[in-house]
Amino acid sequence: MKILEVGDKLYNVKQDGFADFARYSFSEVVQLTKTLAILKNGVRLYNQPKISYIMEDIGYSVSRQKGVHWHLVSLKAIRNAQVENEKIAAHDWFETKEFTLAEKQKIYKEFQKFTHVLQKDSKGT
Repeated sequence: MKILEVGDKLYNVKQDGFADFARYSFSEVVQLTKTLAILKNGVRLYNQPKISYIMEDIGYSVSRQKGVHWHLVSLKAIRNAQVENEKIAAHDWFETKEFTLAEKQKIYKEFQKFTHVLQKDSKGT
């Protein structure tokens, strides 16, 4: 478990209930005090690593919000953030897009082809 240093990159994940998407925030340590690491986005973390069961094994508690942890950035976290961002983009696009009947028919036909291929693959043919 390491004490944070200026330049360390961290991330946090927020989720508004189990049905919500995981929303990743990334930031970097820009200043240290005797007990805190201050991130570029203004978040103040206790510069004391602790066991965390949230996203990673080790986390850094937000000052005055001990249940909220930030974690050192890993490749896994970056990949997970990219996947979640794609889900959010697709969801938002479908929420705001108003489809014409012709577009709906094209989507329906493509979806039918796709589900047919999936069914074929699951039967092993």
